[in-house]
Amino acid sequence: MGELQGRTVVITGAARGLGAALATSLAEAGCNLVLCARNLAALEAQADGIASATGRRPACIAMDLAESENVRQAVETITSAHEHIDLLINNGAMWLEARDEPLPAETVLGVINSAVTGTFLFSQGLLPLLRRSANPDIVTIGSVSGLANAMLDGVSVPFYAAKRGQTAIAEGLRQMLSGTPVRSIILHPPDLDDIQPGEPAWAEAPGRAKSARATNRDVVEAVLFAVTRPRNVSLSIVLDADHGGVFPG
Repeated sequence: MGELQGRTVVITGAARGLGAALATSLAEAGCNLVLCARNLAALEAQADGIASATGRRPACIAMDLAESENVRQAVETITSAHEHIDLLINNGAMWLEARDEPLPAETVLGVINSAVTGTFLFSQGLLPLLRRSANPDIVTIGSVSGLANAMLDGVSVPFYAAKRGQTAIAEGLRQMLSGTPVRSIILHPPDLDDIQPGEPAWAEAPGRAKSARATNRDVVEAVLFAVTRPRNVSLSIVLDADHGGVFPG
């Protein structure tokens, strides 16, 4: 991962789960990080841990992807502090499982706006900084829920629809940015076990059987693989698994 040394990376949804695992792994690869999430206290704690391990403390920005004005302010903050960014990881989105009772309008709007509206506006706002990079990439963390013929499999209809929209944004950006140096890459993971670098489960992950659930480490390794391919290669990766995958029909 030496080729990632010194790259400036912006990660949304970075306070916990997959976003935290991505932040730690990219910091270990030598990247300079800008971490974004709704919970600033959790972000600061994550940044403290990274600083202790690597000697480089990420910048932290509180941002709610479901609030367009909040997204605009975050873009403005990043733009004022950086001449360029090399990698944007659109990981932030609101999870919403299926439930029997009707969903409140504000909940539905939050799920759709964070995954679709917020993802697009944030990517659009940071495009000028990405265009100034020698190796600019946008990586969107989608879901197998965003694929055609995917099973609903316990997720709510708004989440299912939001992930379809997020997939369309990544594909639309790929087409829009054709002929430019900026790549749009998307990963579609299934349900994940939440493990973090340094935990025993992280070290044990490569030895799992095929029937085992996917983990954060699988997605982190897929991201690292995708962004270190030759610049003429842009990937769309489905991380399928026996438990929580793609409907075969």
